[in-house]
Amino acid sequence: MSLLPRLSSSLKPSFANPIKRIGGLRAYHIHATPSAEKGRTEPQYKYKFLEGKPTVGIVGCPFSGGQGRTGVDLAPNKLISAGLVDQLSSLGWEVHYNSQEKFIDIPYNPIPASSPSAPETGTEVVSDSKDKEKKIQRLPDEDIGKMKKPRLVSEVNHIVSKEVEGIAKRGWLPLTLGGDHSLALGTVSGTKAKYPDACLIWVDAHADINTPETTDSGNLHGCPVSFLLGLEGTDVEPFNKWLKPCLKPEEIVYIGLRDVDGPEKEILKKHGIKAFSMHHVDKYGIGKVVEMALDHVNPDRSKPIHLSYDVDALDPMVAPSTGTPVRGGLTFREGHYITEALAETGCLVSVDIMEVNPSLLDPGSVEKTVAAGCSLARASLGETLL
Repeated sequence: MSLLPRLSSSLKPSFANPIKRIGGLRAYHIHATPSAEKGRTEPQYKYKFLEGKPTVGIVGCPFSGGQGRTGVDLAPNKLISAGLVDQLSSLGWEVHYNSQEKFIDIPYNPIPASSPSAPETGTEVVSDSKDKEKKIQRLPDEDIGKMKKPRLVSEVNHIVSKEVEGIAKRGWLPLTLGGDHSLALGTVSGTKAKYPDACLIWVDAHADINTPETTDSGNLHGCPVSFLLGLEGTDVEPFNKWLKPCLKPEEIVYIGLRDVDGPEKEILKKHGIKAFSMHHVDKYGIGKVVEMALDHVNPDRSKPIHLSYDVDALDPMVAPSTGTPVRGGLTFREGHYITEALAETGCLVSVDIMEVNPSLLDPGSVEKTVAAGCSLARASLGETLL
């Protein structure tokens, strides 16, 4: 079955044939323009930092190397096949989608042995207990200290950073579909290359601010914020060859935290980083929390905003198919209010939707999670209830 979404009459594909396989997945370029017959010809809000005709560049990142579970790499194709391109076009956006075919060129990337792109010689790997298919990678990627798959994570994020930067510098809004949250190393640094004063709103059950020294698991999806801040222990190879600290503690605010490691709590307090946990959501309500978050990082609503949204911020009843679910999360409406309120400011310049994992649980749970990911993207780009 093709992973290319069915194109409605409102879509105008500029190149709808597969251009390369990524570990057995196909990569596509899709271009969609708004149709007056199908929906709006302009987005609901004025996105004041964008240039020209409102355009979103979707970056598909089928990547799971920042943690130990496969499946999250299937999310970009799943979200696209659910109709996301058409949905965004109907909101008045011109949409460009490029799945991340460049990953296949990374020598540390495990490729299924059955793939035509698999190397004839290399290191055999088995990623986890569920995925028994033999995979081949051209070069080994041994741990560095506690860090797992450091070379792969670094090279993928370097590519993502350049791609997000390129989209942003065209005056478009990059919408990155993960993949695991280690990809924020690339998305945030890419956004900051265009908008150095951009603030970061991080919606997540987890703080993802462990350093290579404080992490217990060594999984780098739990460390991106520390690298972006340049905390102690992050000036390490291979990341320091391309990634420079680009984020200040006063430029980030968290919403939805409820599973924070001890060392992470110490880091947050030491650096005075503003964080709103689910306790604050319960105490003040989501409307007040978003207002306080914006008042902290963007008091006069004059700065660009990068939104990095991990779907595990939502309660598992809302988004069950994710790798690290934690009960007691945001309701469907609380989770969407955040995106709606940020869209209303007109300050959004870049959005991440991360950690949807279509390989987990039953088809109904997958459908529910994919639908939530698509609706969060739509709300970020101006979909309203009325």
